[in-house]
Amino acid sequence: MLDITEVDALEALVLVDNVTDSLSSNPPGVLPEWSVLFSGGKWRLLAGSNICCAHHGLSVLLTASIGSQRRTLLFDAGPASATFERNAAILGVDFAAIEAVVLSHGHWDHAGGLLEALRSIARGRGGKSFSCHVHPGMFRQRATSRPDGQLYVNELVPTTAQLAQAGATVINTREPQRIADGAFYVSGEIPRVTSYEVGVPNHFTRSLDGTSWEPDPLIMDERYVSVHVKGKGQFVFSACSHAGIVNVLTHARATFPSVPLYGAMGGLHLSGINERVIPQTVADLKTFGLKLLAPGHCTGWRALSQMAREFGDLLAPSAVGKKYLL
Repeated sequence: MLDITEVDALEALVLVDNVTDSLSSNPPGVLPEWSVLFSGGKWRLLAGSNICCAHHGLSVLLTASIGSQRRTLLFDAGPASATFERNAAILGVDFAAIEAVVLSHGHWDHAGGLLEALRSIARGRGGKSFSCHVHPGMFRQRATSRPDGQLYVNELVPTTAQLAQAGATVINTREPQRIADGAFYVSGEIPRVTSYEVGVPNHFTRSLDGTSWEPDPLIMDERYVSVHVKGKGQFVFSACSHAGIVNVLTHARATFPSVPLYGAMGGLHLSGINERVIPQTVADLKTFGLKLLAPGHCTGWRALSQMAREFGDLLAPSAVGKKYLL
């Protein structure tokens, strides 16, 4: 079993998310986009051209501090290059500092901006190597079925050859990984242990011979990233939680039983067909004793409404440009 390095502090900067929200109040240590930009001296004029764009997808920049050392990882790259580039420029992303990229799973809304992100990192690092972590199950074409039986066919994830051509050292494995000397832990495949988290029932994958579609509700290529923050515990980043956020947190807790869970962030996929499991999910989330919950992306307003009632001030929903200081 791989270990996890304790870090002194962690910053999570949301580069892409479905929502923009700089007006709602936040708990201490959570800064909305406009405060991030203003306090960072990036602008003094509030204008549409100076703020980030929301887009259906997710990308989060993670920076862990260990003493005077800072280690940086990019978790997903959103749905499109244009959105990623625009928001990264506005937020002042230092691409030279990024030493690894993790693609959480093989869906367009997390991988659409990936090639441009890798090219930007390669330019910023000026020849210094960096890794891109993927799972071999990510590269077959996916689709979801509509009520009328028609399919929404997904854009393909860039191939490993394209990722390498963009400048990355590609790590293509099902196994868990330690990144940046263990500051970031990337899980392997997530065990499914709850009775109600059954993935996405209307999800399909193209057959290997390309002639048909096969049911693929579990989306086993999805992984999470965990960071052990000193004095707090594990903070878990789960991009879409197709495995189910309760399965994700159960696995994180079992993987590092001596490190308590502190918080979780990402899409919880409790919208659409999965709205039916909101009550069970929220009830079981309460058993983990989380101190911070930052749902976003595909979580859905119905789930957020129930979480607001149940979690109160522990809830700090994700939004583009938002920064979490842990």
